[in-house]
Amino acid sequence: METITRIQVGGDQPYEVVMGDHVTFALPGFLKGAAKAAVIFTDSVSHDASHAVHELIDVGIEATPIEVPDAEAGKTLEVAGRCWDVLGAAGFTRSDAIVGVGGGALTDLAGFVAATWLRGVRWVPIATSINGMVDAAIGGKTAINIAAGKNLVGAFHPPAGVLCELSALRSLPQAQLNAGLAEVVKCGFIADPAILGLIGKPDALPELIERSIRVKADVVSQDLRESGLREILNYGHTLAHAIEKVEDYRWSHGHAVSVGLVYAAILGRLTGRPDFVEQTRSLLASLGLPTTYDGPWEKLRAAMAVDKKARGSSLRFVLLDDMAHPVTVTIEDEGLLAKAYEDLRA
Repeated sequence: METITRIQVGGDQPYEVVMGDHVTFALPGFLKGAAKAAVIFTDSVSHDASHAVHELIDVGIEATPIEVPDAEAGKTLEVAGRCWDVLGAAGFTRSDAIVGVGGGALTDLAGFVAATWLRGVRWVPIATSINGMVDAAIGGKTAINIAAGKNLVGAFHPPAGVLCELSALRSLPQAQLNAGLAEVVKCGFIADPAILGLIGKPDALPELIERSIRVKADVVSQDLRESGLREILNYGHTLAHAIEKVEDYRWSHGHAVSVGLVYAAILGRLTGRPDFVEQTRSLLASLGLPTTYDGPWEKLRAAMAVDKKARGSSLRFVLLDDMAHPVTVTIEDEGLLAKAYEDLRA
């Protein structure tokens, strides 16, 4: 019998995360009362999308497939506009729904389309990547990218439920799986150190994903709109998002987060906090992930200026006062930021 794990996400709009193999059976239960559902997907997950379509048809929900570009190329205003046009032509109403099948970028897009269509309709992400499962699909943060930066246009719009399709991971190359584990390593440092001891162990992937989901579920249950606690989930992401922008999204999110985690550890050391630099580098390197970067500091600093945690001209970083004790720190010393980057490059 296949193992299905259910994790509750609390808050004002609680929902359930269903994790396991072949979990699309749970999709209709989240969409009761819908006459239509758009299934937004990328070509790389067309097989999983077809399962979702069949589940909808079997319960009498009219399914409208919408294929979009893969990865960050799909997170644009133009692509969102195409989706809205399809919804309008098909007569989608407020009782209808959106289903997003794919990795983190796809679920970000699908959630944003759902949040903005008729000021908000139900949606369900079916996550098929590690990043989607442990981060993007959970918590209701939806967004697209614009020229000024990543995820700058978006909305908080919690899903009706989340499906994490573990079977989809078996077809992914090891390098792609490892890139997704950067977000898992992050969860280990900020909340669940047991995760760090499981990295690299055979057959540990389902437990790593479950533990990381529970970390995020606990945080977003307490702070949906990132008014405080939820900021800890951005550990390593201030530089990571800047790298993605400077590289025009040619770097994967996981690779950028890997470098961002090292930079945050270096900043922690330079500000007198416990030194997790070598542990961070060692863990990430064991996964074949990058731990250095050599792009232009001026462009990176400009990109970080529009980070969501920035306040005025000051940058705010999530650092570690100790293992599993993250804090948000304002850093105004430009020399310190540049010194940390020089250490990263070295």
